[in-house]
Order: sequence, then structure tokens, then C-alpha cells
Amino acid sequence: MEKKIITSPSIMCADLLNLETSVKALEDIGIDALHIDVIDASFSPSMPLGLDTIKRLRAKTSLDFDVHIMSTNNDWFIEQILAIGVQQISFHYETSLHADRLVNLIKRKGVRAGLALNPATSLSCLDYLLPQLDQVLLMLINPGFAGDAGEKQAAYSEQKISDLAALIRQRRLSTEIQVDGRVSLESIPHLIRAGATNLVLGSTSLYIPGRSLLENKKLLDAAIQNGKLEKPESM
Repeated sequence: MEKKIITSPSIMCADLLNLETSVKALEDIGIDALHIDVIDASFSPSMPLGLDTIKRLRAKTSLDFDVHIMSTNNDWFIEQILAIGVQQISFHYETSLHADRLVNLIKRKGVRAGLALNPATSLSCLDYLLPQLDQVLLMLINPGFAGDAGEKQAAYSEQKISDLAALIRQRRLSTEIQVDGRVSLESIPHLIRAGATNLVLGSTSLYIPGRSLLENKKLLDAAIQNGKLEKPESM
């Protein structure tokens, strides 16, 4: 059975001064989840949304909240996000002393747990933890630098996705592969063919300037379909 490709627009690319209207527009075009970056300005030089804003937004929509924590204090942020009521939380391996404990904490609350990896972080860190994860979030650019026009996807992005997909198949798991960072209309077919199943969407796909959200969604759907047309031989 063909896996559904999950569309997860990054809320930080929406109109932050009119969040409720922006989210309603995403509901109308049929996206799957809101990707919400929670950043402490220490792990990454950015801080788009505060916890109070996320809490208020939770009361305005029934869309799934897919939260990506970028912090040097994962314990505290995970507890705060769990209290808001979300469907999925991913946190970074690079800042986690006890990653296994945090995964268990999330899953005990009935929330999907994901581990996020920076571009250069080896997949070997998943050797023992992978069976417990609902998702692995592969960053394709360095976190927090999406606004840097010179920041490009890591040259090994597709290879890393393919290697992870092979590992998941080998161990007969159902772990999702989420990709984030310059997930563009041009790159989406290649990312899907490599094994990505969840796309974090931003300024190079759903939020391309000069076109409406609906126009970009139609182009996005075409790119996703293109990616499904050809699968690796090992799939």
C-alpha cells in the first residue's frame, strides 16, 4: 500500500500578524498538519513564536500540531508543549543527554515522538532508538538559517534520506521520514523518491511569493505526484 505523503506547512512562513486567518486558509486548501518551530534563540538564531501564541492558536484550529523543538533545554520545552495539547513532538538529538527518556515522556502522553537530526549528524545515533520513534526529522539545511538566501540543501540530503529509508525497511518499521529545509517544488519529487514521507513546506513551495496559496498547492500536488511516479528499485 502506497504511503500517504504528509504536508506540513511551517507556520513561521505564514502571516504572523494574522495567524488565525492564515491557519484558516491552510485548512481550506486541505493540508495535513501545522509544523510549528519552537526555538529558544540559543540553539538557533531565531524565535518566531512564543508558547502563549501557540497555546492560543491551539484553541482556533483542529489541525494536528507537529512541533519541532530547537532548544538546549528540551525537558522544559517538551513539558510546556505537552501541556498545550499537540499531536507530535520532535526534538534534537544534538542537545539531548537522555534522548530515550524524552521519547518515553512524550509517548506516555499519547503523543507521537520524533527525533530531529542536523544535516551532518550521522544516522548511527538511531541504532537503538529507531524502533521507538514515530518519526525522524531530517534537517536538510542548518536549523534557523532558512532566511539566509545563501543556505542550500546539504549535498548529501537525498543519500541520507535513502539510507534512512533503507534502514527502516530493513528493520520492518513504519517510522515516518520528515524533511525540512529548502523543500522546494523542484526538489520534492527527488526527496519523495529517496524515501521522504512528510514534507515541511515553506517559502520554496507552498509560500512562493507572487502566487496564491491555492495556486501553490496545485503545483505542490503535482510535484508530489511526480515523486510517486518513480520509486527506488529497493522499495
